Amino acid sequence: MRDLFMLAILPLLMYVVVKRPFIAVGMWVWTALFYPNAWVYGPASGIRYNLLFSALGVISYLMMKNKPRVRFGVVGCCILLFFAWTTITTMATIGIPATTWEYWNRFAKVVLLFVFVVLIVEKKLHVDFLLWCLVLSVGFYANLEGIKYIVTGGGHMIAGFHGHALGDRNELSIAFVMTLPICFYLLGEYGRTSRAIKYALFGTIALLVISVIGTQSRGGFIALTALGVYLFMKSERKTVLALGIVVLAIVVMQLAPPEWTERINTIEEANQDESFMGRVVAWKLSFIMAMQNPITGGGFKTLEYFPVWQELSRSFFSYPWFYTADALPNPVAAHAAHSIYFQVLGDHGFVGLFLFLVILGGSFLSARSISKQAKALDIAWLRNLGVALQLSIFSFGLGGAALSFAYFDMIYALIGLVLVLTLRILPALRADMKQ
Repeated sequence: MRDLFMLAILPLLMYVVVKRPFIAVGMWVWTALFYPNAWVYGPASGIRYNLLFSALGVISYLMMKNKPRVRFGVVGCCILLFFAWTTITTMATIGIPATTWEYWNRFAKVVLLFVFVVLIVEKKLHVDFLLWCLVLSVGFYANLEGIKYIVTGGGHMIAGFHGHALGDRNELSIAFVMTLPICFYLLGEYGRTSRAIKYALFGTIALLVISVIGTQSRGGFIALTALGVYLFMKSERKTVLALGIVVLAIVVMQLAPPEWTERINTIEEANQDESFMGRVVAWKLSFIMAMQNPITGGGFKTLEYFPVWQELSRSFFSYPWFYTADALPNPVAAHAAHSIYFQVLGDHGFVGLFLFLVILGGSFLSARSISKQAKALDIAWLRNLGVALQLSIFSFGLGGAALSFAYFDMIYALIGLVLVLTLRILPALRADMKQ
C-alpha cells in the first residue's frame, strides 16, 4: 500500500518541484532526513528519492527566470572554504583513500544542499515550507517512536534506521532536540489559525521530548535540559512554559524505566564510566593526530582506521596533561572521535577546526542578531524564528560535543536559512518599511 501511494504521488511531486524551486529544496531536506526508502518495501524502495529531488532542485533553479541575488556572507564563504579545505585534507589523507573519498562525497552533498538553500529561498513562505519539511521528517519519526515508547511503558528502545544519517540513537536524540525550537516557532505562526495544527504541534513537541528519553542518550538528555533552560530564559510566556515542562517531566518520570535512570545517573560519575572514558581516549587520539598533522589532519574517518589508531596510541603518554589513568586506548579496535570538535580537528587539522568554529559561532551570532533586529522593527515572526534557529544551533553545538556528527545535513540547512534571513529577507523587510 505504501509503495502504491508513493508511486502514485511521485509524478505530481516531480512536476511541482520543477515548477516551484523552493518545494524542491524542501523535498531535498525531507528525503535526506525522513529516509523514505526505509518505509517502502516493493518497487518504490529502489528509487533514490534524495538524488531525484536534489537533481530536480538543481534543474528547477536553472529554469528560474528571476533568480535572487547570490550572497553568501562571511559564514557562507567559510562553509565553502571549509569544504574546499576538506578536499585538500582528503587528497592528503593518511587513512584509506577510498573510505575518505566516500565520506567527502557525502559531505559534498550536504554542502550542495546548503548552497541551494541560499540560492533559492527568498520569502517567508519558502522558509516556513522548509521548516515544515524538517518537522515532517524528524518530528514524524519522533511521533511514531514516542507513541511506541508510551504504549510499551518505556520498554521500547528508540533508534534510527540502519544505514541512515540518523541511524545512531545518540545522533537521533540530538536531531530531536534540534527540532523542538522549530516546532515552537511553527506553533506560534500556525497554531492560532488552525486548531488541528495547534494540537498536532503540541503533541509533536511532547513526543519529541519523550523520544529523547526513549533513546537513552545521555548527550541527548543534557542537550534537552540545556535547551529547556535556554528556552525558558528566551520565552515571553514563562509561566505557561514552566507548567508544560513540569507536566512533561512528570510523564517522563512515570514512563522512564530503571535502566534509563541508572544510565543518566552515570553523568555525575563520568570519570568512572567506561563509555565516557572511551570517548576521552578518542578525543586525545584525535588531538594527537592533529598535532602530528597540524595543517591537514588525517582526513575523513581516518581515526577509525585501526593501523592509524595503533600508531597514534604509541604517542598516548607523550601528552600527560591530556591523560587519565582510567582511560587507555583500545588495543584491538579503533573508535570514532565522539565529538564534532575533535572529529573536525582530527579529520582536517587546526585549520579545519578554526573554520568549523567560525561557522558555528558566526551562525549562532547571526541568528541572535536577526532576533534583536526583528524585535527593534517589531516583526514578531522573524524575532521568533531567529530565537528558534539560535536554539537549534545551540543544541547542535552542545549535544554534538560528545558525538561524531559534524557533517549533519540539518545543521547546514538551518545555517543556510540564517544566511537567507540575514542577507535577503531582513534587508527586504527593512526596505519595505521605509517605503
